[in-house]
Amino acid sequence: METIFSGIQPSGIPTIGNYVGALKQFVELQDDYHCFFCVVDEHAITVPQDRLKLRQQTLGLAALYLAVGIDPNKSIIFIQSEVPAHAEAAWIVQCNTSIGELERMTQFKDKSQKTQRGGVSAGLLTYPPLMIADIILYNTNLVPVGEDQKQHLELTRDFVQRFNNRYAQKGQEILVTPEVKIPKRGARIMSLQEPTKKMSKSDSNPKGFISMLDEPNVIRKKIKSAVTDSIGTIEYDPTNRPGISNLLTIYEAVSDYSIDELVTKYEGKGYGEFKNDLAEAVVALLEPIQIRQKELLESEELHRILDEGAEKAQQVANKTLTKMQNAVGLGRKKR
Repeated sequence: METIFSGIQPSGIPTIGNYVGALKQFVELQDDYHCFFCVVDEHAITVPQDRLKLRQQTLGLAALYLAVGIDPNKSIIFIQSEVPAHAEAAWIVQCNTSIGELERMTQFKDKSQKTQRGGVSAGLLTYPPLMIADIILYNTNLVPVGEDQKQHLELTRDFVQRFNNRYAQKGQEILVTPEVKIPKRGARIMSLQEPTKKMSKSDSNPKGFISMLDEPNVIRKKIKSAVTDSIGTIEYDPTNRPGISNLLTIYEAVSDYSIDELVTKYEGKGYGEFKNDLAEAVVALLEPIQIRQKELLESEELHRILDEGAEKAQQVANKTLTKMQNAVGLGRKKR
């Protein structure tokens, strides 16, 4: 069985876009793969965080993993900072990665251009090596990501090839080369207000995204105010009609209908009925998830699952870390 690793930052409440692009995939993948799903809290501190809020969001995200249907009997769920091998392996990765490679990362360019108090954190430049460490520690074969993370996976593949060529014995490999797994449709859910821009939980306009913890009436209002166009027909055409196409993509992701079926279903009908039905479909999806997340946060079950997950993850990660340390000559020879 092939291995999948993926993680989400606890830097805010996930949106419906995060659900479609990641969480929904996680649930679907766990029956066919050996899965490691991580809350990557160390990535979150590349920008200033309130410590209590970060811990709250970390537990909230872990609870959401479970609430959407990830089964701890099938998948390993854990918090990144509770497995020290991630930070240790990241240092080895940094020492085998050039500054030029990191400076070419699109996300670093974008984020470093934004004004930050006290200047740009060095972590914004060097967090890709931590991401690489996250992936390689678990002998990962596939990484489910959105299009915006594809560049980081290419960097990971380049690192693995370079590390194996530099340190591995002839005919052997120390690290597994991962492949990118991008969903055919639904990988990019766009803003409700600017449908040519990706939906983001950090959007300054709260009407642009649907949080997974939004109350039903808030969801209804946001979808009702979603940007479409003046044509008034339900048609999937992302290039010329991004607004209604984005809503169709969301509808497909939260229901049993395909986009083609939705176009047929709403033929001759206006945006009002379509948006009302879409809002109810989103509410029907999210309400049970919200109830289950709250139950988990109020019980000891969540902590037990995370303790067990960290222990299982550490056992696997430490084996890979030891191989990396031996390869570069750190410490005494380890068995």
